[in-house]
Amino acid sequence: MTTTTALHIWVADLTFPGYMDWWHRQAAEFEAAHPEYRVELRALGFFTAPQEISAAVAEGKGPAVAEYYFYMSQIARDTTDPDGRPRYTSVRRAIGDRTEILGEPVVIDDIIPAMRDYYTVGGDLMSMPSVGTTSVLYANTEQMAAAGLNGLPATWAEVDRACAALADTRPGPTIGWANHGMFFQQALASQGGLLADNGNGRAGRATKVDLASPQMLAWVRWWRDLHTAGHYEYTGTIPDWQGTFQSFAEQRVGLRISSSNDVNYMVQAAAGAGFGLEVGAWPYNSAVPYAGNAIAGSSLWLADGLDEATRDGALAFLQFTHSPRKAADRHKDNSFLPLTHAAYDLLDEEGWFAAHPYHRVPSDQLATYPDRAGSKGVWPPSEGALFGEFARAQDIMTHAMGDVLAHGADPVERFAQASADAQALLDAYNATCRSPVPGSAPETLRVEYFTDARTYSGADLDEVVRTQR
Repeated sequence: MTTTTALHIWVADLTFPGYMDWWHRQAAEFEAAHPEYRVELRALGFFTAPQEISAAVAEGKGPAVAEYYFYMSQIARDTTDPDGRPRYTSVRRAIGDRTEILGEPVVIDDIIPAMRDYYTVGGDLMSMPSVGTTSVLYANTEQMAAAGLNGLPATWAEVDRACAALADTRPGPTIGWANHGMFFQQALASQGGLLADNGNGRAGRATKVDLASPQMLAWVRWWRDLHTAGHYEYTGTIPDWQGTFQSFAEQRVGLRISSSNDVNYMVQAAAGAGFGLEVGAWPYNSAVPYAGNAIAGSSLWLADGLDEATRDGALAFLQFTHSPRKAADRHKDNSFLPLTHAAYDLLDEEGWFAAHPYHRVPSDQLATYPDRAGSKGVWPPSEGALFGEFARAQDIMTHAMGDVLAHGADPVERFAQASADAQALLDAYNATCRSPVPGSAPETLRVEYFTDARTYSGADLDEVVRTQR
């Protein structure tokens, strides 16, 4: 009788149609290639995954591999087993100098720098990137042409001029984006701003947050001025991804900033409504030196203390699911970034980018990412912040922005208050962070905590696209 080793792999269900089908295929294919293993795959709620993981860890029942959203990385770092030992080990240390594991080629050295560096601290790749996105600009080419605009705006000042030109052709707002923390992070990173001290939490534990930095206030004022001029459409809902998508799909605005994950949906919406689409890089503030672009996404964390068979099976599964062919196909399915150079090169060689140039833009944008190896101890802001209560800090900044847009709140005063509110949460978190359940409040472990908002899923966007056809 053959003994099989169970691999408990817990991943967050992003709710896009068919999303978990991909994971189940990977599990079945891995089992076929490695019959000595059985993959026990569990889908977690996107918003509640850290809560579900921590509850299991506290009972001594956590998985071998657990997926966390990117700004929950400090939660993962602070999670301990009931005996107080860190729950997770670095993927880099677990792999060591091996180039293959159970016959699966090791791919971690080929991960694109922007994704690799976000999950690297002190030279250790803490976790395996699983999903990657960045922020880009989408444009209705018919509206742009009618306004006499050639090419997409690349800077905030050029966005101002493009919006003014679009407004001359039709009444109403001309640009939109969700009031979501990702765009605050992107705006800060591109300007060289930080959210937290100690190198954004990378040179040591973050103890101070700053939501009222010069870079933050420059972003807030520019956003407010677009709204005051009648160009930015604020739906009044936080974050309202679906509402801003629908405004673009129905051609009420000609420009939209959103995630690169929306590329497939935006292409389908444009085709269904009969207008052309162009995708461009995130617009940056030309008044300061450009410092790179931030990423979003999730990663897979490896439990420490596993027996050798389970550890190597888990590591092999991570390499297997990120092989060039699989990473390339996943990019096609969901618009996620191809996570390795080999996956990107495969897509390029097969003519994918030539036939679908809008898919090339997010990867090319990240090609200007600062070289970590040359930073000499200085952490580029585009590596992103690591600190506790990141999710609720984002909730605080988006509500502050809502007050600026909807109620005319003064940016300096409102974001100073936001910074104080976020600091209070961080102080409380740091006092109780090392635990199977880090933090002192249930909301600490919620991926996003919008108190008065609706969010969206891929199914919502599928419905919007369908109605445009």
